[in-house]
Amino acid sequence: MRDVTLTEIYQHRIAQKYVTRSGLAHAIAVSYHAFRLAKEQGVDPDSAAKAGFLHDIGHYTWYKNGKWDYDLYKKNDIHAIKGAERAHKLLIRLGENPVKAKEIALAILFHTDSFMPGGEVIRTPLQSIVKRADELDEEPGGAHHYRTLEYDRALKSLQELDERIEKFLNQNE
Repeated sequence: MRDVTLTEIYQHRIAQKYVTRSGLAHAIAVSYHAFRLAKEQGVDPDSAAKAGFLHDIGHYTWYKNGKWDYDLYKKNDIHAIKGAERAHKLLIRLGENPVKAKEIALAILFHTDSFMPGGEVIRTPLQSIVKRADELDEEPGGAHHYRTLEYDRALKSLQELDERIEKFLNQNE
């Protein structure tokens, strides 16, 4: 039994504000990739899908002279740090198991190396899955953050993924 669904997360005002700002279509695609990879690797697909959906909730847009500056973003990015904090708070508010909420937040924190001055870290399997899922949907220059998706279509996609997660968890109890 899941404490919180992707649909519940998506419908919360915090997710509406921040996930949609950082690329809703990308967040859903990463969630689907993370679910698939988690099933293949024997990792909790619910945690993976949630971390995939929320992985960019900490994004801040970097503009220079009124235009998006991708190089400035890559140089000063800390979205994973802010995202881990924001996602953890949201999940706890919604009633997620605190241990699971922390694991999801850490997967969000370590989904990118862009904020780390020294390079690579050793990741848990869940953290590696979220990083890989994000990479599978990336486009040059951050274009993946600008794909759009209507609210109703996004909701339907997340409801379908919730159903897949439930089915998988019920089959593997």
